[in-house]
Amino acid sequence: MAKDFYQTLEVDKNASDADIKKAYRKLALKYHPDRNPDDKVAEDKFKEINEAYSCLSDPQKRANYDQFGTAEGAGAGFGGFGGYGDFSGNFGDIFEDVFGNIFGDFSGRRRTRPAKGQDLRYDLEINLKDAVFGTEKKINIPRWENCSACEGTGSKPGKGPTVCQTCRGTGQTKLQQGFFTIARTCGTCGGEGKVITDPCTKCKGHAKVRKERAVSLKIPAGVDTGIRLKVTGEGEAGSHGGPHGDLYVVLHVEPHPFFKRKDNDLLCEVPISFVQAALGSEIEVPTIDGTEIIKIPAGTPSGRVFHLKGKGVPKLGGYGKGDQFVSVFVDVPKKLTPRQKELLKEFAEISGDDVSKGFMDKIKDMFQNNYKEAK
Repeated sequence: MAKDFYQTLEVDKNASDADIKKAYRKLALKYHPDRNPDDKVAEDKFKEINEAYSCLSDPQKRANYDQFGTAEGAGAGFGGFGGYGDFSGNFGDIFEDVFGNIFGDFSGRRRTRPAKGQDLRYDLEINLKDAVFGTEKKINIPRWENCSACEGTGSKPGKGPTVCQTCRGTGQTKLQQGFFTIARTCGTCGGEGKVITDPCTKCKGHAKVRKERAVSLKIPAGVDTGIRLKVTGEGEAGSHGGPHGDLYVVLHVEPHPFFKRKDNDLLCEVPISFVQAALGSEIEVPTIDGTEIIKIPAGTPSGRVFHLKGKGVPKLGGYGKGDQFVSVFVDVPKKLTPRQKELLKEFAEISGDDVSKGFMDKIKDMFQNNYKEAK
């Protein structure tokens, strides 16, 4: 008994090509093997649907079928690929319906969308004072910008790109491989679908030109090496009307000749004389924003640390400041006048300090004195 392809697709004999295609899509989705795994009935139904559509979607085969009840082999050849036959011409329709636009437009028409420009990185060196108090810097950023002459089209003003003749504007070329249709990016237009035949004389058809842009950068107080500041929209120009990328400025704080930084604290070393250490004194100590007076008690040893609260680095994004720690060391004079030497020898004699003895001799004397006291 001859098969009724119209009945298989659930349409009448006067159905239009659009109605037949719509009915096929609906039934193919319903009985597709991926949606009905291990279902023999659905598998057979799927074969019948494809056989019917293969006939009725072809004007010549449909005419023969309507007149003679056959399409000259329209119903043959459906066992060549896993029992599903060669319906690669129809597969794109159901693939697009099943999977949507996950893999792009399966029909081959490339959709050129606006794309954001590339982000840029700029390494900036600042001094410690700028890092502590914050500052504003002017920096020049080399970047690609849309050509002002052609407004980013790449073509001479008034002459836009033309449709690519290789892919006919789709941006893709197709290669039939049995069951599958493989789409590749068009090598002529690079997937754009259009080619520039009359390039802009300023940008040579590249649509972008290299420029330096002056950017004003605000550096907050309390930054340190490695801090990255983001400047939105100061990266390179986007494509197809897309926005600019962003600029990321990485900070590097230069070493300071006097201060050392540890987190939010500042460390420094200050020399004092032997007399100041022995008798006590008041000294003026540099800070990052001025000076402070420190009182040195009498008998201060070398290496003693003094604490200046709130004289450190502000906490980035928070409240309060770190502290400053001042370490003093006794600066021994390297050149003495005869009178200074005489006075120091007199001081040593009064103190009972025999400067002619070496360190080991003094150790021996100490042990001997301790032994005598123990007896």
